[in-house]
Amino acid sequence: MSERLLLADGHAVTDALTFAGRAARLGDGAVRLRAATGTLTMWAAVLAPRGLFDSTPTILGMRAIRADPELECDFVVDATTLAADETAAALTLPATALAPAWAGISPPQGGWVPGGRLAASDLASRAQWGMAAVANKLPADAGEDVVRVIRADVWGAQAEELADLPLGVAFAAFGLGFIGGEETVRIFTAPSWTRLSLQRGHVLVRRPPREGLTPVRPTGRADG
Repeated sequence: MSERLLLADGHAVTDALTFAGRAARLGDGAVRLRAATGTLTMWAAVLAPRGLFDSTPTILGMRAIRADPELECDFVVDATTLAADETAAALTLPATALAPAWAGISPPQGGWVPGGRLAASDLASRAQWGMAAVANKLPADAGEDVVRVIRADVWGAQAEELADLPLGVAFAAFGLGFIGGEETVRIFTAPSWTRLSLQRGHVLVRRPPREGLTPVRPTGRADG
């Protein structure tokens, strides 16, 4: 892949690095970079399932940044490896890309239907409650697997105050810096997905597949 990504200006570079730095602290540390028609879209997974039978919802944070109109790309890198090019309004890239499972599942680009509204203050308060709940549940010297299970248990739980969405949407909005004050958060839905849109970014939730077996359907000709 290219050694650097040309953005619109230095402010766009700072914006991209700020998002990458926050994303590195929340999820698996990977960030997806997809550019087209003058916009660089950055994605990060705050929560994602591991394995076929993991019911943890996929919760993504997304930020759109102005880029060079000719820039086109779509790949995933370690967020900590991105850096500013000192000679141009550009991001320097690592030599290798990543391939996390969540990056292979893209939200729809169209067909979103308005589905309600939330107060940004509700997201902030529930995020702070959830962080306290995670801290209280963590035992001393907890290993990575234990931390992952506790985080999934707290952030994957549905929150009535957040339109029955997973509590992790509040964590994503708060941790990625999308909450900047009093604001009404718009909710949109699409098949299998829900999107929360704030002025500073978007949080997307992919609902896990339904559990259990599908009904058995008769095949062939029925004799009467």
